[in-house]
Amino acid sequence: MAVAEFAVAQAVNVLDAGSLLSAFGTLGIAAVLFAETGLLVGFFLPGDSLLFTAGLLCAGGTHRSVHLSLPQVLVAAVVGALAGAQVGYWIGRRGGRALLARSRSRKLHEGAARAEALLTRYGHAKAVVLARFVPVVRTVLNPLAGALDVPVRVFTLWQVVGGLVWTIGLVLGGYALGSSIPNVDHYLLPLVAVVVLASLTPLAVEARRARARRASPGAPS
Repeated sequence: MAVAEFAVAQAVNVLDAGSLLSAFGTLGIAAVLFAETGLLVGFFLPGDSLLFTAGLLCAGGTHRSVHLSLPQVLVAAVVGALAGAQVGYWIGRRGGRALLARSRSRKLHEGAARAEALLTRYGHAKAVVLARFVPVVRTVLNPLAGALDVPVRVFTLWQVVGGLVWTIGLVLGGYALGSSIPNVDHYLLPLVAVVVLASLTPLAVEARRARARRASPGAPS
């Protein structure tokens, strides 16, 4: 039995939402969102596509082997995302920037720079909400907010608001699409690709703006 479970674990692709949901179901949703939003090691996990795919698999029109319960998916997503963000914040309060300094991941450090720029540009409340929709940034901003001493009440209020909008919005978006289009599971890969591209759009826009600022004659070095 142990050998079979090990083989299943080895077959799971943690970068693929469908593989995660097939292996772990709703429990996997809570675990992945907790890791992605609360632990710096979870920055590579597929939060956006996981939520959207889970919503699709809750719809009655799909014929895949995996069918999920919408209420259970919503509860798992909300609990994982909210608990993860709060734990990430407290990790940042205790460990501060030393946690990031020890990481050798260029992607993680770039995410930290964007997260700090987001906090500076938009203020605490708006930045915490917006970060939910930007991959990597939503992983780094929570501990960074703790390290920068963002007030606990402010962070908690707005991470809950952002977390609810992000999780419920993507799950219900997938569910609505799955309920309205027959055999939508046949188009699952293209749909997930669209969601991933959409989630990366803010990063591309911000990178373009940063290059424009650097290229402008009066831009600070």
